[in-house]
Amino acid sequence: MADRLRVGGDLEPEAMAPGHPDPATEEEPAPLEEALLQVEDSCSDCNCHKPGNSLQGFVPEGKSPFPEIFQTSQLLFYERFRAYQDYILADCKASEVREFTAEFLEKVLVPSGWQALWHTNVFKVLVEVTDVDFSALKAVVRLAEPYVCESEVNTFTLECMKELLELKEYQLPLQELWVVFDDSGVFDQTALAIEHVRFFYQYIWRSWDEEEDDEYDYFVRCVEPRLRLHYDILEDRVPSGLTVDYRNLLIQCEESYRKFLNLRSSLSNCNFDSEQENISMVEGLKLYSEIEQLKRKLKLIENPLLRYVFGYQKNSNIQAKGVRTNGQKVTHVVSSTMMSSLLRSLLRDRFCGEPFKEDIEIQFHSDPLSAINACYEGDTVIVCPGHYVVHGTFSIADSIELEGYGLPDDIVIEKRGKGDTFVDCTGVDIKISSIKFVQHDAVEGILIIHRGKTTVENCVLQCETTGVTVRTSAEFLMKNSDLYGAKDFLDEHYDIPKISMVNNVIHNNEGYGVVLVKPTIFSDLKENHQDKTEDNEAVKIQTSGGADAAERVDLGELIHCATDEIEIYERAADLSKQVEGNCEIINELVAASTQKGQMKKKRLSELGITQADDSLMSQEMFVAIVGNQFKWNGKGSFGIFLF
Repeated sequence: MADRLRVGGDLEPEAMAPGHPDPATEEEPAPLEEALLQVEDSCSDCNCHKPGNSLQGFVPEGKSPFPEIFQTSQLLFYERFRAYQDYILADCKASEVREFTAEFLEKVLVPSGWQALWHTNVFKVLVEVTDVDFSALKAVVRLAEPYVCESEVNTFTLECMKELLELKEYQLPLQELWVVFDDSGVFDQTALAIEHVRFFYQYIWRSWDEEEDDEYDYFVRCVEPRLRLHYDILEDRVPSGLTVDYRNLLIQCEESYRKFLNLRSSLSNCNFDSEQENISMVEGLKLYSEIEQLKRKLKLIENPLLRYVFGYQKNSNIQAKGVRTNGQKVTHVVSSTMMSSLLRSLLRDRFCGEPFKEDIEIQFHSDPLSAINACYEGDTVIVCPGHYVVHGTFSIADSIELEGYGLPDDIVIEKRGKGDTFVDCTGVDIKISSIKFVQHDAVEGILIIHRGKTTVENCVLQCETTGVTVRTSAEFLMKNSDLYGAKDFLDEHYDIPKISMVNNVIHNNEGYGVVLVKPTIFSDLKENHQDKTEDNEAVKIQTSGGADAAERVDLGELIHCATDEIEIYERAADLSKQVEGNCEIINELVAASTQKGQMKKKRLSELGITQADDSLMSQEMFVAIVGNQFKWNGKGSFGIFLF
């Protein structure tokens, strides 16, 4: 057993804790005490906690005079990863988890002489540990003196607590104990070891794990993906809806598995060939099938790659509310504080322009997200100047207007939470104007248009990932706006969208300024047409005359979304003034069309997910691109992705 605990080196009895790991490499674990309390310069994305030379303490909340306890709950991902991988579980199977854990605790725990807070959902009481039963993962305790207890009810007197401990034979699960703080450092390893056990059985272990396939490394199969998911959720890197689904699936699976165990136990006591046994067997098979299906769904979300795809498919499921039953349209006013001067200005500018107009219902909100959620078809949301921080997604399923009352720089909506899309549009006709959207350290894009038409005018979009993504035959109109910060990112699209871009500045993006994504099947349908147009006059002008000739080609003459034919006219020199600021687009799109044949082979060789350079011939989605400025975009103005 001891040999199996070695991962790259011997496990010393004195030590246990993690240093900063590289999961891809193996290195000899440091001695336990040194590794446990090792000072690290790096810090996880989760929080700013750094392990110091010794653990810190804090006073538990409550009215009772409890002593300080060790602060161990804020460990970083790499600390827990290293502890489970190198010191606790190593390469054990699911059936060996308790055995490995017990052996680990036996090496690092002080078996007696320390106090702890016995903390349950109902009460907290101070106890003293006199011994540890390592195989049962329990501590032998007695009540500490003086008696200190706090509970939600008043029934836990000293005599009542003595009776409770006697019923438990004075043995308590280690994960219910929080070690009382001692600055000598003697009990640091004890406190941290118990924290690892507590965290494992709270967030990692599943009651059905022992019945899973036991031939594979339990750490690799279960611990690592669940640990990563836990920290991704802590860091808001998982869509909130997917997090809720995962927790609900866990509850359902636990309940079904508990029913299955009870049914299996009852079957063992039944007479063979009885009618009741046959009925129970059928119920057991149904429960087993249900449990397996739930476990597959859980594994999908636990897998870092699959959960992203799975979560992305769940977007845009919110249904439109439609028109109110009374037909009334409401104007929602958003302001963190409503001053009388602001109210007068709003009434003057927005509500008193037509004195004979019928009464307008006005609802006031302190944050824009609640206003969006309260909207029905035809409503208007007016956001007053201020800096608004939102948690969650703007899911706009009805045709509404979202407008800022003032300049975009004065109306800032900042997104917190990395896993959710910022603005998700599925309405038939949505208008957004005069607002600045700010996104930080995100996983999802800042604006996704799934269907319908969305107009963005006079807005600022400070992005983190895709910027604006247009999907499934949606239409996007962008006017006089500023978009920057988007990274190189791949999303999936199905039908061909329609895009209009007028007088925008697209700058300082790490990848492309605008990413156009289309299914491979569309590319195949247009293949013959593209092969013919590759030899047309525009290509001849571009290849023979260079960039100067290409700059004289009118983009509006090159892109015809309303028809299936793409025509390139020689008479373009006189129209160059109309496309001033868009010459870079023309250069890139036309030049890339000459490489279509070579890129096709590359696309087919990359498993159907392919990045291609800017291509003019397949961009029927452009309705109009006029007066835009594309500057300092890492990979160019436009990029095409085929899948």
